[in-house]
Amino acid sequence: MGGKYRITGDKYPRMRPPRRHGRLAFLGVACVAVLGVLGWGTWQLVDVFTGGDEASAADRAAAACSSPDSAESAGTNVSSTPVALPKPGKVTVNVLNATTRGGLAQKTADELKKRGFRIGDVGNAPKEYDKKVDGTGVLLGPAASLKAALPVLGTQLPAAEQRTDAARKDTSVDLIIGDGFKGLAKKAAADTALAALASPSPAPSAEKGKKGC
Repeated sequence: MGGKYRITGDKYPRMRPPRRHGRLAFLGVACVAVLGVLGWGTWQLVDVFTGGDEASAADRAAAACSSPDSAESAGTNVSSTPVALPKPGKVTVNVLNATTRGGLAQKTADELKKRGFRIGDVGNAPKEYDKKVDGTGVLLGPAASLKAALPVLGTQLPAAEQRTDAARKDTSVDLIIGDGFKGLAKKAAADTALAALASPSPAPSAEKGKKGC
């Protein structure tokens, strides 16, 4: 070729532009990032319109309510069967007077007998209690009586303190009359308390927990 376009030298010039590898790689990365953002945004929109979080919370609540331990987790202690307590006729009571007033032990023992209790010893309180009980009285029995005979006897004298004696071998319980004693509970009130003790009602917190489920 001639003129100003004449080729000189022993090498021909390249007729196509050089490849730009860096720009292509950048465009590829940018496309992947854009697709990722679009996918995440689409997932968030689906979750909002379908109420995903609310559905998950509802599923968890339903599972908690259907669980056998749901009543306990709600802080309840409800039993569907009555508590097995001894009848008054199975409870032997020793009536002991720790006051200076005469005749209280026998009078109280006679009343308890009318109400169905078995009567054991009747007399003065032992030295460790004699003239040392300021309250209504003390109900004393072996450790096993704490959830059996003592609560039953306690329905007759609600204000009395209940104690256990681990060294005690027999099954009888003591009613030790104190200075604040004014008599046993009225029979109707005692019978109501005894019936409630044998068949406890569900606690209010348990009913509230069930409504929440």
